[in-house]
Amino acid sequence: MTLTLGWPMYIAFNNSGRVYDRFTSHYDPNSPIFTEKERLQVQISNAGVLTILYLLYKLAVTKGITWVIRIYLLPLTVMNVFVVLISCLQHTHSSLPYYDSSQWDWLRGNLVTVDRDYGKILNKMLHNITDTHVIHHLFPSMPHYNAAEATRAVKEVLGEYYQFDETPILKAAWREFRECVYVEEDDHEEGDSEAFRSKGVFWFRNKL
Repeated sequence: MTLTLGWPMYIAFNNSGRVYDRFTSHYDPNSPIFTEKERLQVQISNAGVLTILYLLYKLAVTKGITWVIRIYLLPLTVMNVFVVLISCLQHTHSSLPYYDSSQWDWLRGNLVTVDRDYGKILNKMLHNITDTHVIHHLFPSMPHYNAAEATRAVKEVLGEYYQFDETPILKAAWREFRECVYVEEDDHEEGDSEAFRSKGVFWFRNKL
């Protein structure tokens, strides 16, 4: 459900997004997600969505609904699976801390991510956003074709602060969805290292 419907539900109803005190949707230009200057852009985007829906309707009338499902809806679903899987796995790992406003800064926030190996074929197909995600956080405007070389260089600079997990993706997804359910401020147990004792630092937990 998360992999197939997660992205459309997030866009339409802000499911799993930040909680607001009113109904929120990425299709609603008046949603608190957007600034005043973004509202016109949302309306233009909505017009584009409606145009595509109309074209899909005309295709369904001409070619049949089965054709539209096979040629459009199934590939779209596969893309949604990758969008959710990549977003989740690049930002979810038991070794990644999260910070409140007292601890967060730009560098800390952008290093809360992990590179993963999806295999040579998928890494290439996905423009290496999978195994060069750390450098993407640090330099988001960098072209993807420079990311692999830049990652090799930045690993030397970051040292232990560079995160990489070579766990096979299906195994990693199963583990992370089960073990990284929510974040909680550390309980400051005796013997914890200084990093774990910092107030305002949160770690993944899997059960109450």
